[in-house]
Order: sequence, then structure tokens, then C-alpha cells
Amino acid sequence: MDYKTSGVDIEAGREFVSEIKKAVESTHTSNVIDGIGGFGGLFRIPIDGLKKPILVSGTDGVGTKLELAQMKNFHFEVGIDLVAMCMNDIITSGAKPLFFLDYIATGKLDKKQLLRVVQGISYGCGENNCSLLGGETAEMPGFYSKNKYDLAGFCVGIVDEYNLINGKKVSENDLIIALKSNGVHSNGFSLVRKIIQNNSQIHEEFEKVYQLNFYDELLKPTKIYNNVINQILSENIEIKAMSHITGGGIPENLPRCIPSEFIPYININSWEIPFLFKFLQEKGKIPEKDLWNTFNLGVGFCLIIDKQFKDSILNICKGHNIDSWEIGKIVRKNDSKISKFLPEILT
Repeated sequence: MDYKTSGVDIEAGREFVSEIKKAVESTHTSNVIDGIGGFGGLFRIPIDGLKKPILVSGTDGVGTKLELAQMKNFHFEVGIDLVAMCMNDIITSGAKPLFFLDYIATGKLDKKQLLRVVQGISYGCGENNCSLLGGETAEMPGFYSKNKYDLAGFCVGIVDEYNLINGKKVSENDLIIALKSNGVHSNGFSLVRKIIQNNSQIHEEFEKVYQLNFYDELLKPTKIYNNVINQILSENIEIKAMSHITGGGIPENLPRCIPSEFIPYININSWEIPFLFKFLQEKGKIPEKDLWNTFNLGVGFCLIIDKQFKDSILNICKGHNIDSWEIGKIVRKNDSKISKFLPEILT
């Protein structure tokens, strides 16, 4: 027996690295030292103009969205998802992304399939001036089934300590600005898959009502908010805190970015929850509380700001074709009026 007989094709792995080289190197900035192929990626830290540089890192995956994406051949899209899930996290601190690494594990290397994944990762990085510095592809027969793969991503950014955004400046009556999501993004898919499993005609029902392809809408890649945030900060607009709305929805993620003596008051009438979420709620008979605590419901990212910056931020978002609006404000936890106007679902 040899390694290939056991299910691992070393030569196919080498060919795959050769095929993805162009996509990877297209993302490289002048700070990348050498190319791909070594045991570690080398990156020159751009510290010019920074008094106290801090590196910010984040790691994440795409979750069980991969199950549906692989079934429907949305490989490019989940590559973008992978970048978005990591990059949206680190930019909440005000960091600019520097480089990204990926890890792909599969039962059997499908070069055509995984090339599309890497092209999606490269696209997500390239659109945000972030270098795809390297990665790892592991062929693991017997652990993953033949047609399955899993993804993990790692993103590193940089911010001056003097410009670090950590929520400490948040105060009462600050405004909360919502940035619209692309859809479900990459959270809640264990529930989505269960709904699909229990509704065999869901695709046809959705298309009949909305005249749109169900899986095209469901598997849209996660929106990456780096460019719009970068422009806001570059125009000397102060953002006091930011939140990436992922698993747990608004109730879990928004409070994470503000001091413990405050809570967010959300005006749930300030936006129309997108029809895809309402459709899923109806088909899955999802209780209201579970809906809010599972999905982003159309809100992919939140900013906490002083009211003087509201119009400027909304205009910048519009220039990036991102819908944005005032979704609420910051209130004190011990405010006796809270129980009267804070929706019970968010307490």
C-alpha cells in the first residue's frame, strides 16, 4: 500500500497549490515578503505613522452553511463568507486588516471545487486591501466524507492604541446606527437546515410567492463592512463602539460592545424585517424570541455614535450602497422607564 491508496494524493495537492497561486498572489500588497510555498507567511508590519501599534486578530468559520453551499455549489460564496466572518470581527476595534490565512480540510481533494473556494477567499481579501498570506489544505479520508470540506479563517489587522475602539467612551443617549445585512449571512443554518428538512417543497413555495430562487437568496455571502468603516474613520468621525451581528443576533452581540452599566434600547419598528426571515419563521414555526436570538434579521453591523455624526455616517453608507438607519440608543440599566419601552424580547 501507499499514501495514495489510503486516500491521500500528494501529487494532486501539489497541483492544487500551483493552480491557486495566481488567485492568492493577486491579493498581495507590498508588505508581503516572498510568495506562497514556505512554512510560514512573511509580512512586513506597516507601522509608519502609528505611535503605539496594536495587532488585532480573529478566527472563525462558516458553520453548517457549508452543508447547503456544497450541496448547491456555492463554493465561491462561502470563500467570501470565511473572510467576512473574521474581518468583520476585527474591524470592530478600529483595526485595518493586514493579512488572512485559511485552513481547508476535506475527505477527498476536489481541485475544481476548492479552487472556487480559494477564489472567493481571494476576492474577499482583495476587495479590502488584505493579503491572503497563506493557508493549509488537509486531505483527511475517513474523517471527512468524500464530497465534504470544512473551512477556518484567521485575520490579523493593526490599529494605533490611541485610536482603539473599545466602547469605553459610550455614554447615555448615544445613537445606535444599523448597517443592513446581505441576508442570513453565516449564522443560524442549523435551524435553517432543519426547516428545509421538514418542508420538502420549501424551494417551490418560496419561488411561487417571491419570484426569486430560494437558495440564491439564502446563500448570499456575508457582507464585509471594512471599506465603509474605513472611510468613516478616515473622515475623522468618531465611532465609540461597533458590533458585528452574528450568532445570537442583536440581543447577544450588541451588548458586548458597551459598558455594563448601559444597555441598548432598540426600536424594533425602525426597520422592516426582510421577507426571507419572515418566510423561515412561518415555515419553521419559530417563536419570536428564538427568531431574534438566532438571526441578524436584516442588521449585519452596528455603530454607536454621538448624534452629531449621524447624517455624515448615513451618507457615507449610502455611497457604499449599504442601507443604514438609526435603530436605537443607549440607556442606563437602572433607568426606571426601561421596562416600559424596551421590548421584552431584547431584555
